[in-house]
Amino acid sequence: MSTLLLDKTIDRDSQEKLYVQMCSIVRNKIELLEWPVGSQIPTEDELCKTYDVSKATVRIAIAELVRTGYLRKLQGKGTFVIQSMPDLGITMKTKLTVELFGEVVSAHKELLVRGVKKPPKDVQVHLRTDSEIYYILCKRMVNGEPAYLEESFIQQDVVPDIDELDVRHLPFYEMMQQKANKKILKVVQMIELAEMNGDVAEILKHGNGPAMLVVHRLIISQEGKPIAYTRLMGSGTKYKLRTELVR
Repeated sequence: MSTLLLDKTIDRDSQEKLYVQMCSIVRNKIELLEWPVGSQIPTEDELCKTYDVSKATVRIAIAELVRTGYLRKLQGKGTFVIQSMPDLGITMKTKLTVELFGEVVSAHKELLVRGVKKPPKDVQVHLRTDSEIYYILCKRMVNGEPAYLEESFIQQDVVPDIDELDVRHLPFYEMMQQKANKKILKVVQMIELAEMNGDVAEILKHGNGPAMLVVHRLIISQEGKPIAYTRLMGSGTKYKLRTELVR
């Protein structure tokens, strides 16, 4: 049984409902790995006593976390953690595609960097590791102009012989499906607009400041663990984005 850590409490002066606060407390413990995947969380009675809330509040919070895939209740045994990833957005079951600029374009991908490196802090959160990962940085050229960057971070040893793969012609998701030694449970995708600056602006030949479209994708194995993270970064004015969800 996990030890209860009193790092966050119920705020009764808040306008947020108690069950919502309770749900946030439990989810934070899961995402911060205080309650790791496979562990049993405290009982309803223990949670009620620790946070001074009713059983109804705890049950609604637990039901919501079961619904969103963080927890699983096993009859007669208790409630267990089955997922602990950051919430990046819509869950995709299978196929993802991106279309750019219209129907007729001349496009190719250039490999800029590949090899083992330590991931930046934000990627460490997504992949739940500060150990070295395999890194790939590619630039997509469309009609002779730099269109977007594709930056990929893969857990070590997930894709055997990755150094030998031609990542310029093998789409990232297809590579993970075909070459990874872990089966994929799902892909989580988020799309946002951000300010373009630094290396991205320099490589794409833009000045600092214009909006860029960022497409994040986190790949989760059947064990519920993140095994790869990739992001596409390009001008927010040039994209036509198509996402396919295939059962």
